[in-house]
Amino acid sequence: MADVATNKAETIETPKNVFDLGAFVGDLTFEEDASSDDVSLEGLQQELEECKTDDVVVNILSKGTKLREHTKGVESNLRQVELDSIQEYIQESDNLVSLHDQIHECDSILSQMETLLSGFQAEIGSISSDIKILQEKSMDMGLKLKNRKVAESKLARFVEDIIVPPRMVDIIVDGEVNDEYMRTLEILSKKLKFVEVDPTMKASKALKDVQPELEKLRQKAVSKVFDFIVQKLYALRKPKTNIQILQQNVLLKYKYVISFLKEHSKEVYGEVRAAYIDTMNKVLSAHFRAYIQALEKLQLDIATSYDLIGVETRSTSLFSRGREPLKTRSAVFALGDRINILKEIDQPALIPHIAEASALKYPYEVLFRSLQKLLMDTATSEYLFCDEFFGEESIFYEIFAGPFAVIDENFNSVLPNSYDAIGLMLMIRITHQHQLIMSRRRIPCLDSYLDKVNISLWPRFKMVFDMHLNSLRNANPKLLWEDDIHPHYVMRRYAEFAASLIHLNFEFGDGQLELNMERLRMAVDDLLIKLAKIFPKPKLQIVFLINNYDMTIAVLKEAGSEGGKIQLHFEELLKSNTALFVEELLMEHFSDLIKFVKTRASDDPSSSSERPISVAEVEPLVKDFASRWKAAIELMHKDVITSFSNFLCGMEILRAALTQLLLYYTRLSDCIKKIVGGSALNKDLVSISSIMYEIKKYSRTF
Repeated sequence: MADVATNKAETIETPKNVFDLGAFVGDLTFEEDASSDDVSLEGLQQELEECKTDDVVVNILSKGTKLREHTKGVESNLRQVELDSIQEYIQESDNLVSLHDQIHECDSILSQMETLLSGFQAEIGSISSDIKILQEKSMDMGLKLKNRKVAESKLARFVEDIIVPPRMVDIIVDGEVNDEYMRTLEILSKKLKFVEVDPTMKASKALKDVQPELEKLRQKAVSKVFDFIVQKLYALRKPKTNIQILQQNVLLKYKYVISFLKEHSKEVYGEVRAAYIDTMNKVLSAHFRAYIQALEKLQLDIATSYDLIGVETRSTSLFSRGREPLKTRSAVFALGDRINILKEIDQPALIPHIAEASALKYPYEVLFRSLQKLLMDTATSEYLFCDEFFGEESIFYEIFAGPFAVIDENFNSVLPNSYDAIGLMLMIRITHQHQLIMSRRRIPCLDSYLDKVNISLWPRFKMVFDMHLNSLRNANPKLLWEDDIHPHYVMRRYAEFAASLIHLNFEFGDGQLELNMERLRMAVDDLLIKLAKIFPKPKLQIVFLINNYDMTIAVLKEAGSEGGKIQLHFEELLKSNTALFVEELLMEHFSDLIKFVKTRASDDPSSSSERPISVAEVEPLVKDFASRWKAAIELMHKDVITSFSNFLCGMEILRAALTQLLLYYTRLSDCIKKIVGGSALNKDLVSISSIMYEIKKYSRTF
C-alpha cells in the first residue's frame, strides 16, 4: 500500500512523465502476406453481394478511398482509442486503491461474522439434538398414553359388559314387562352374548363369578317373558277380539321378546312359535268357518243341471229342485247387473248379519268375491305381522293351513254342484283381479292358493259349457218346436249366453274360449235350421229365421261392441234371409208381374224372335197392377207387422220389398215403351212418382 501511495505521489509530482504508448508501440506496418496467392476466394462473390447494401462500405466506395489506406486509418483510430483508455485507467488508480481497501475491510468483517455464525451453528446443532431426544420421548409417552387409553377403554367396556348392576337384577326378577323391561332385556342380551362370544372372557377369572348370575337372570327373564307372551297370545282366542288391533297395538310392542327368546332360548322360542301357530290356526279357521256358514244363508241359486240352452222349458219344471225365486229365468244365461261385481272387486267384504237383516240374496260369485276379499285382507295382515314379529315368512303357511282347509272344503262342496257358467266365468275373472291386487301389494303368500282356485274353476266351466253345447247338439227339434214364428226361447238363451261370455272375454282375449264359442254357434245354427224346417211354408221358415237372427244381433249389440265374428256371422245370415223373404212376399202378391219381368222383360220387343212381346201379353199385367197395387202394399204392410216381432226390422224389410217392387215395375214400364203400340197402355200405367210417394208414406212410419 505504501508503494502504491509513493507511486501515486510521484505521478502527481511529475505530470510531465506521462506514459506514451504511441512512442512505445511505434508505427505499425502491414506487410503483404507472401502466401496471399494461396488464399481461397470461394464465397467472395457472395460476400461482395452482401456488402453492397452496407452503409459504411457504400460510403467508402463513394469517396474513392483505397481500401488499404482506409484500413490503416481504422487501425490508427483503434490504437488511439486504446491509448486513451489506458490513460483514463491510470487517472482512476486512486479510486481503485480505495476500492481495494474497502474490499479488504469487508473481507475482515465477513470473516468475523463467519466465526460467529459457526458458533451459532454448533449451538443450534446441539439444541436440535436435544429437541430430537425430546420428540422421541414425547412419541414414546404418546404411544404409552394411547395404549393405556385403549386398555382403559377395553377394560371399561369389559367391566361394563360383565358387571351385573343391582338395578338390572331387580327389573329382571321383580319388574313388570313393559318398555323399561324391554330395554333391560336388551342389556342382558348384550351381556350374555359378550360372555358367550368374546374370547377375552374365556380367560377371565371374573367369568366364574359372573356367569352363574347371568345364567340365573337369563332363565328368569325367559320364564317371565314366556308367561307374558303366552298370556297375550291366549287373548287372541277370546270371542269378538279384533286380532289385527291386538297384533299391531300390543304384540308388536314386545317383538323384542321374540328376538330374545330366539337368541337365548330356542326351545322356549319354539314353544311360543307353536303356541302362536296353534292359536291363530284355530282362531282363523273358526272365523272363516263361521263366515262361510253365514254366507251360505245368503246364497241365491241361479242354475241347476237342467238349466241348459237346449233343454225344453217344460221339462225343467218337473225335475229341478226348489230354488229362490228369480225375477226372470234369463238370469241363468244373461250377464245383466252381475257384471257389476267386477267393478266392486276391491270393495269391503259383505257383513252377513246386515245382509240377512235386509233379506238380501246374492249369486254365488258375490259370496265368492266377499270370501276371497276377506281372505286376502286377513292373509296380507297376518303375513306382514309374521314377518315383522317373528322374522319368518314360513309361519304364515303353517297358520293358514287350517283356514285354507276350511275354504277348500267349502269350495270343493260348492263347485261340483255349480251349473252356472256365467257365475263360473265371473269367478275366474274375480280370481284374476285378486291376483293383480296381491301383486300390487307385493304379497306372495296367496299365489299358490289363487293359482289352485283358478285351476279348479276352468275345468268346471269347461264341463258346464260342454253341457250347454251338448244340449244343443242332442236337442230334439220336435220337442222344442213351437208353432210360433217369433224368436225361439232357445235362441234367446244362446244370444244372452254368448253376449255374456263375449263381454267377459273382451279384455282377456282367451283363444280357447273363443274356439268354444264358435263350436256353440255352429251347434245353435244347426238346431235353428232344423226348427225352421218344421214349418210347412218356406215363407214361415224364412220369417222364423229372420226373427231369431235379428233378436240375436240385437242382444249382442246390447252387450257392447265386442260381438266380433259371431255378430258378423248372424248379420250375414239376416241379410241373405231378408232378400229371400222379400222375393217370397212379392211373389205372393205380384207373381205374374215378377215372372214376366224375370223371363220376358229382358227380350227386345222389336226383334224378330219366335214369340215377340205384344200389347195383349202385358195389358193384363198392367191393368191388374193398377187395380190393386195399393191394396197389395197394404196387405204386405200388415203381413210384415204381424210376422216380425221387431218393428224396426219389419219396416226395414217392408221398405226393401217396396224398393224391389219399384225396380220390377220400372223394368216393366221400360219394356212397354219398346213394344209396338205400347203407348196405348200409358193410361193404365201407374206413375213411378205415385209408387215413390207410397213408399215414402210407409217410410215415414219407419
